[in-house]
Amino acid sequence: MTEVHGRVGTGGRRAAPGGNATSDDAGIPTDTDGGAPVSDDVAGDRPDAGNGGGAEVATSSESGPVAGGGRPGGALPGAGPRDANAPGGELGTFSETGPAGAGTVDETTGEFSATWLGLREPADAAARALDLVERLPETVRTVRDLGCGTGSLGRWLSPHLATPQHWIMTDLDPALLLRAADGMPAGTTVRTQQLDVTDLTAADLAGTDLVTCSALLDLLTAEEVERLAAVCAEARVSVLFTLSVTGEVRLAPEDPLDGQVAEAFNEHQRRTHDGRRLLGPDAPEVAAEAFGKAGARVTVRPSPWRLGPALPALTAEWLRGWVGAAREQRPDLPLDDYLDRRLASLPHASVGHADLLAIFD
Repeated sequence: MTEVHGRVGTGGRRAAPGGNATSDDAGIPTDTDGGAPVSDDVAGDRPDAGNGGGAEVATSSESGPVAGGGRPGGALPGAGPRDANAPGGELGTFSETGPAGAGTVDETTGEFSATWLGLREPADAAARALDLVERLPETVRTVRDLGCGTGSLGRWLSPHLATPQHWIMTDLDPALLLRAADGMPAGTTVRTQQLDVTDLTAADLAGTDLVTCSALLDLLTAEEVERLAAVCAEARVSVLFTLSVTGEVRLAPEDPLDGQVAEAFNEHQRRTHDGRRLLGPDAPEVAAEAFGKAGARVTVRPSPWRLGPALPALTAEWLRGWVGAAREQRPDLPLDDYLDRRLASLPHASVGHADLLAIFD
């Protein structure tokens, strides 16, 4: 059984949600019956779902990771925002770890990836559907975070769960794993594991109470999501998947090219990469159906970003990546001037995501 609150789009753009429309501080309509409207997304808070081993990288306690050196209570290096005054015409593209322009990513350290994840972390925290956390079983103590990045989901979720907690941070990037282990709050212990999320098995989930991820599902294929649902069903493990792309963007004020940019971006997110057709904005619907068929009680909530002039660094960086991916898909569109206009006067934006809770009784 699937319970859906608010509109979960699968590729439509700027569709009006049901309910009574009002306006929030950002000038974007909200839905007072079903929550905030669900819109389009950037690719962001997750590492590449490519091939990886199952090597354990580090184990940490409350004082930080045993391997790699600890920085208890310190800021994550490389996690600050980029300069919001970067050249207006710079066009980046979105990789699985965030927006990237030519020459901006250090492939050996993932430094730009960590920077992007740090920049978006406050918007992620504000967008996630907290009421889904309140529906989790009270017995949750061991959590496996898939594609954990710098651990922002853990830092957000951990204070809302009973302690003590044990987290298993899973990612392909060892540098990000160390950051994730380093940044978890008191009351938690952390083990990190370098693992391709598509290789996860029910045996891996032995002793796990909850599987989580953030902005990851759109990078998977339908078959991979269905397999993940089957694995979780076999292990009888609850899941909380946050910030999955929904395929809608709403901007205020509007620009005549907004719709074409959104459509091109969504096409880019559904592209075939290395023989895998990515789900992109179809991910929430596919995941809800897969977990429902696997026997879970599924609840979906909208979790849109609210961007605009009050968040200039993140809004500008999101615009560069959003437009850059659209230009990769549709090089015929006049997007240089469009980006210049948008960066010169940052719009208010509702950038849509959806959160999904699945519980196996």
